[in-house]
Amino acid sequence: MRVQGTRVAEIGQELAPKPDEAVINAEGGCLLPALHDHHMHLMAMAAALDSEPCGPPEVPSEPRLAERLRALDTEQPGEWLRGVGYHPCVAGDIDRDWLDRHIGQRPVRIQHRGGRLWVLNSAALEALAATGESFPAGMERRDGRPTGRLFEGDTWLRKHLPRRMPDVASASRKLARYGIGGITDTTPANGREQWSLFRQLQDDGALLQRLRMMGTPEIAHCPESAWMQRGEFKLHLLESQLPPWDETVSAVRTAHANRRGVAIHCVTLTELVYALGVLDEAGVKPGDRIEHASVCPPGQLEQIRTMGLRVVTQPHFLAERGDQYIDEVEASDQPWLYRAAAFLQAGVPLAGGSDAPFGGPDPWRVMAAAVARTSPAGKVMSANEALTPEQALALYLSPPDQPGVGQRCIAEGVTADLCLLDCNWETARNALDSGRVRATWIDGNQVYSSG
Repeated sequence: MRVQGTRVAEIGQELAPKPDEAVINAEGGCLLPALHDHHMHLMAMAAALDSEPCGPPEVPSEPRLAERLRALDTEQPGEWLRGVGYHPCVAGDIDRDWLDRHIGQRPVRIQHRGGRLWVLNSAALEALAATGESFPAGMERRDGRPTGRLFEGDTWLRKHLPRRMPDVASASRKLARYGIGGITDTTPANGREQWSLFRQLQDDGALLQRLRMMGTPEIAHCPESAWMQRGEFKLHLLESQLPPWDETVSAVRTAHANRRGVAIHCVTLTELVYALGVLDEAGVKPGDRIEHASVCPPGQLEQIRTMGLRVVTQPHFLAERGDQYIDEVEASDQPWLYRAAAFLQAGVPLAGGSDAPFGGPDPWRVMAAAVARTSPAGKVMSANEALTPEQALALYLSPPDQPGVGQRCIAEGVTADLCLLDCNWETARNALDSGRVRATWIDGNQVYSSG
């Protein structure tokens, strides 16, 4: 195969190298289109790489977390510490008082694994109070006193914390190492400011991947390019605080009128039922999609099929969190967790995304989890939902604007976004592992080589 500029120019069995043309001997390795992660949060992933893990598997217990926080308390005094990945299985529903016992000098904020809760210690609350702004409605209080547990507070925190640009370049290089050439950023708050920032990061060479960006109605008219696509209007549902029905239906209709699809976050059955009801009333536009579909019984799966919706799922959550699901999720719902084969059998377009940093960013682990469907302790979860290795790979090969619909292929004339493995597919399919990625090209430029 010959690549010229940004395109695959020729494919043939006996192509002769031209003078001064670099030649790469693939040595029988499988050449794939570069992978596309259909659901992630790039800025949050970049920030997480510079944050302290506070939950399983790295931190499995309360003593381990307390020990780590005490050690960090004396480092960089006054410097904010950011923790991520906390789960109550470690130490229960921690609050400011729990944190103060273990890290009292440094301001700290620790994010729950689900991304919707931050827990702050007293030093952090005092630093935020010094800005002169009142705490938002999401700050939990007990007898009028803030507990340090802040729900849905990302936007408020960004305005009041010291500004620090996360290391997007490191995150992007990490994705390239996995063979990822494109991502869909599904952060609901994305607007014109984030659009401009991502464009600048691409221009500066910090962001290597092509980007499809979901977000608010603000981006409806942002100018697209080969590197930046406008994505769907993102609705982030929360079962305990579902938005007013009429407002949600109106928002979906407005998005459709602006020629945008909608993507609706659904991690509980209640959220899925609400989302399907809204779409039933507002109408469905080709490209509308359900994010996660974490719990999807047969009735809702049939609705998804008949409505022509797409699903983007995260089967690796079983590999990362399956034991907690077994303990916490109603037994009647467990057969419907992160389904995969059933969607394909029903003809529902299905694609994969990491949800990084709320899930691991390695697409090969996502694929392996879709095939094995085992919890961290090795318990098989709904084996009938397992995918073949080929179906798992396909989760990452569909076009960014049509997740689950067809597969991108390597052909003459296509853009040279490529992923080369160090072995043939027959070997790779038996051990889906990112260590097999030998090189990645985006737009004809090599952005990763294993050496």
